[in-house]
Amino acid sequence: MGPAHRAHRCRLKPSYPWEPLHPKGVFGLFSGQAANKTSLIAPEAALPGRPTPIATAERHVVLGTALKAPLSTSQQEALFGCGCFWGAEKGFWRLPGVVSTAVGYAGGYTANPSYEEVCSGRTGHTEVVRVVWDVNAIDFSDLLKLFWECHDPTQGMGQGNDRGSQYRSAIYSDDPALIAQAQASRDHYQGQLKEAGLSAITTEIASGKPFYFAETHHQQYLARPGARPYCSAQPSGVSLGDFVGANYKLAAPIWSHYDWTISHCILRGDNSPILGA
Repeated sequence: MGPAHRAHRCRLKPSYPWEPLHPKGVFGLFSGQAANKTSLIAPEAALPGRPTPIATAERHVVLGTALKAPLSTSQQEALFGCGCFWGAEKGFWRLPGVVSTAVGYAGGYTANPSYEEVCSGRTGHTEVVRVVWDVNAIDFSDLLKLFWECHDPTQGMGQGNDRGSQYRSAIYSDDPALIAQAQASRDHYQGQLKEAGLSAITTEIASGKPFYFAETHHQQYLARPGARPYCSAQPSGVSLGDFVGANYKLAAPIWSHYDWTISHCILRGDNSPILGA
């Protein structure tokens, strides 16, 4: 039984012989320690975690790049939380100019958490995708376009069928310029959503949020043998327009690979990177 077959999500789904029949099979460790997963836990109530990082993969399954390589002078990084990190990561790794992606946990209090701990709601973390990109090939605004369009950023503590603080929408970066660009894109997109009759954005945009790598079998999960195609993201169908500070570099044909009118278009797409146009 390979690790990909042992991967599971924090929700009720059709059972397989290699999966728990019920979430209690995952959360038995936390019995008597219930948390309200629709609100953030207080720091003093969070699980303590551990000093040693959780074991994870070394290289990207699709791109072949090192997941923990230091940034070069032409690279930047940011963290994106947009619901279940399986489908979100695939959306990002396909973009031209993306050097590497990795899934993990951020935004909370528990050091080096496990997947089960994050699912318990007692770490304060949300599932995120760490994206490293080449600034000469793709701009942060291109990544923001995918981020805002690939999920519904108005759903608070959850996304689609996935409910809990670990599925909340977020953008984290330690670069003030990137934070400012993310905020400008949010403000612009909020106006677009309002015109479409949609609710207020609940996305958290912040700095100083350490990233903790998720376990090996979650990295590039949808490209691994035996992976179950799952994604509960619910795109609004509203395309991000030109906002203050936008500097889109990707050509229009690239975005034809992301047709949000098609249900689960990320899952239906190929795993390989999209060729530049």
